[in-house]
Amino acid sequence: MYQKYIKRLLDIVISLTALVILSPVLLVVAVLVRVKLGAPVIFHQDRPGYHEKVFKLCKFRSMTDACDADGKLLPDEVRLTKFGKALRATSLDELPELWNILKGDMSLIGPRPLLVKYLPLYNAFQRHRHDVKPGLTGWAQVNGRNAITWEKRFEYDVYYVNHTSFMMDLKILFRTIAVVLRHSDINSAQDATMEAFTGTDSKADKDRRESV
Repeated sequence: MYQKYIKRLLDIVISLTALVILSPVLLVVAVLVRVKLGAPVIFHQDRPGYHEKVFKLCKFRSMTDACDADGKLLPDEVRLTKFGKALRATSLDELPELWNILKGDMSLIGPRPLLVKYLPLYNAFQRHRHDVKPGLTGWAQVNGRNAITWEKRFEYDVYYVNHTSFMMDLKILFRTIAVVLRHSDINSAQDATMEAFTGTDSKADKDRRESV
């Protein structure tokens, strides 16, 4: 009952209310992004959602379009400015995703929507993360965010899929507030954000999950 009806109703009420209340913040951030990083202010990118259906994710841009001599984009750590880092540290870059939640592409709570190019790399276990709508925040985000391995992140994602409930969502929501206020686990140990997912050895992953 909760997952099928109540969760969606809460998503609509909360996202609409947040968009109205935070509209001054959204406006200020939009102006700052335009001044410091240029256009477009909103970054749109294809992401897989519920049952791997692709949708357009909305975020405030946090990186420049700086390229090398061959016209290729420079690494993230070069294009991510001090202002962009501040946006990510405070999660203000995620606010436009409230529109995705209102539209029904996403939920307030759920596994984070990742890149479309990762779809062929998931094993059978990891693919279950798409059995629910992706979220603005999720169980993995309050248990390490970008500082944990991809495999551990997917374990948390699938755990959430199998244990979705109102109390679980409430717990994640309160823990998200604490994580954002502490600005914790924004970067991985290797990259400015999170290193690319390149797949998991299925046997090693199975053995590791069985030992947890």
